[in-house]
This record gives sequence, structure tokens and C-alpha cells, in this order.
Amino acid sequence: MILVTGGTGLVGTHLIYHLVNKGLPVTAIYREGKSFDEVKKVFSYYCDQPEEIFSAIRWVEADLNDLPALEKAFRGITHVYHCAALISFDPRDFNRLKQVNIGGTANIVNLCMSQRIKKLCYVSSIATIGRGDGPSGNTEDSDWNDNDRNVYALTKYDAEMEVWRAYVEGLPMVIVNPGVILGPGFWNNGSGQLFKISARGTKYYPPGGSGFITVQDVIRIMVGLMDSAYEGERYILIDKNLTYREILSNIAREFGKQTPKKQIKIWQLYILCFLDWARNVVSGKPRLITRRGIVSLKERPIYDNKKIVEALNYEFELMAESIYFNCNRFKESYPGLFS
Repeated sequence: MILVTGGTGLVGTHLIYHLVNKGLPVTAIYREGKSFDEVKKVFSYYCDQPEEIFSAIRWVEADLNDLPALEKAFRGITHVYHCAALISFDPRDFNRLKQVNIGGTANIVNLCMSQRIKKLCYVSSIATIGRGDGPSGNTEDSDWNDNDRNVYALTKYDAEMEVWRAYVEGLPMVIVNPGVILGPGFWNNGSGQLFKISARGTKYYPPGGSGFITVQDVIRIMVGLMDSAYEGERYILIDKNLTYREILSNIAREFGKQTPKKQIKIWQLYILCFLDWARNVVSGKPRLITRRGIVSLKERPIYDNKKIVEALNYEFELMAESIYFNCNRFKESYPGLFS
């Protein structure tokens, strides 16, 4: 039996579908039942009977810091994919991020050890990769430091340390560090917002860039690593290093919308940051732009995917085909933007 934490997120939902479609028994952890509609919607992108896939899953309601509920979820489990995390870049959420991302991961790895789990795959983030100055750019071995890192990256890095501790204590594991993951559904957060922005035909693009990968590639690599003999390793998961202008333009063209032509100036970002702070103070809504976030937007780090390509002899799917698929699913969800 396979356990997937974060079963109602972008990676978790696609991973569950992949595993069940292979005929494997799956237990999935969720926090709110209202997320099930989104899960079924994503399933419907790939099959005609999403309810049948959904009903094949053993769902367990659990918080990462609720040990009795987690112990229930771990019954009969042999392999674990730990995909759950709190994503926020708001400094005010630092304590909550530490509780969920670090404390929650510590609970998962401790249960993996006590239950003698055969292997753990931990989904970290490209945000925990150090900055390299060699010809290959940033690799899994690039030196890490805390300078100018946002609160999310800091907690994900410390969560990795919990996984490494467990490995030293005998738990077989692998860590994956995906870049920006492109996939259908979840349009209101994460990379889904790239599709929303592009669908509006925006004129502006932020400076900098990042590493990008499709959700299908992330899933196939994770399963490939779990089925392999590799353990005690971390892997950067990116297909292409792109600027934000490039990725927004690629999506906009698929929508038949104008591509962005004007780069947002740094001083404009700081004004937006101040306005976002004021909005947060007045309304209590989460911060969207922070000073450390602006530092990240200015950068265009280059990530090296050589390690995972060589480990699995992996060939990535065509990103253009994935963007085409995602854009069509977006159009189905928001037909009014294209009438």
C-alpha cells in the first residue's frame, strides 16, 4: 500500500491518478473535503470515469501535526510519497510554515522509521538549491546559505534536513527538487496563475526566470526513483530554464492572446510591495509580494538537470504539448475569457 500526503494538491492529485491507473493500492491524506471537487475535476481531464478512480483511493483526513490521525493513515503502508506542504512567502506565516513544513515532515519521517517503511520520496523545492558559480549553474551540490531566502525556502530546506536525519538513521529515501510545475487545474494558486495572467493578455512581465517542468514529468520521475535502487540522493527536476517573459509568451500564444512586451521595473515592484503590505494590514489577506520575493524575481538562476537525466536515462515530454493541453483545460474552466 502506498501513502501520498498532500493528496489534493497539484502533484498529489496527479500522482494518485497515475498510481491508481497502474492498479496500485493508494491511501491519500487530505485536510478538507471541499478539495475533492478539484481532485475529481483533474481526474476528468484524463478519463471518462473520474468517480471510479476516486473511489479506489483510501482517503484519510489528517493534519501533519496530528499524530493519531497520521498513525491511522500509516496502517498497512509500505511506501510513502510526502507531497504535503504549506506554501506561503509571507514573513508573518514563518511560525506556521515551520510547524507544517519542518515539524510535519519530522512526524512523517519518524512514522516511516517506526513503521519500517521501505522507501520515502520527499517532494522539496528548487528553492532549496544553492547558488552555483560553475559553467553548469546550480546543481544538487551547490552551496546553500540563508541570505535573501524567503520563509518558504528556509522551512523547506530545514524539512530536507529532517529527511537526511532519517536516512542516516536507516530510512531509504530520495528527495526531489522540482522547479515551477506546469499542470492543469488549481488555476488560482502557484503556476496556475501563469495561465490566468496570460489569458488576460497582459502587457507586462517580471524580470528574471526559473526552471520549469510539467507535472507529468515530475510524477514519472518520482515513480521511477521509487522503483529504482537509488537512495540517499536528491535530484533537481527541471526540463527547461526559461525567463518569465518566455513562459508567459508561450502560454499567451496558445491562448491567441498578446504576448507581454514590457518588463516590470524594480522600482515598480517595490511600490507594488508597499501596496500589498498595506492591503495585508487593512484586510488581513496574505502577502503576495515581499522584499525577498522581489530579490527572487530579479534573478535568473540556471539549474542543471544532468543528474536525474543520467540516473533514469530520462526523456522529458514536449513542454509545448503540455502547455497546449493545459490551456485547453483552462478554456473549459473559463470560457468567458475567450468568447
